[in-house]
Amino acid sequence: MLLNLLGTDADWAVAIVRITLGVVFFAHGAQKMLGWFDGYGFTNTMRTFTGQLKIPAPFALLVIVAEFFGGLGLAVGLLSRLAAIGILATMAGAVLTVHLQHGLFMNWYGDKKGHGFEYHLLAIALALVVLVKGAGALSLDRVWYQYEINTHTAASQVLWR
Repeated sequence: MLLNLLGTDADWAVAIVRITLGVVFFAHGAQKMLGWFDGYGFTNTMRTFTGQLKIPAPFALLVIVAEFFGGLGLAVGLLSRLAAIGILATMAGAVLTVHLQHGLFMNWYGDKKGHGFEYHLLAIALALVVLVKGAGALSLDRVWYQYEINTHTAASQVLWR
């Protein structure tokens, strides 16, 4: 099971997708968790999610955790598939609960009530790439996977000689 979670090759295109998605979501998560980058911080974000958006507190907490720790995990390539699932679920939830009613396009000019889901669709697609292909090059998942493969290979060679 662990090898299936960590398994990846040294694909640089996937690494670019993973790192970009990770940096973007770490920044969004840091806004929500820590108040960095002009964010509201944990308490105010929870208040907004549960009060205005009527998201149950456990799900609101999962959104903050998925964006912050999932973004961090993607950026460094640690448990990338798990992080991608968190980002994918968060974006799908945002589309279904908030953005679908506003159509596809973002509200670039501020002349509509809300934003569409084009950004979320892109994030979902990038998360699916990581989910299917793994972390790619420059990832802790790849290092861990190689270690596990080498350890199991060495152990089986000793046991079966």
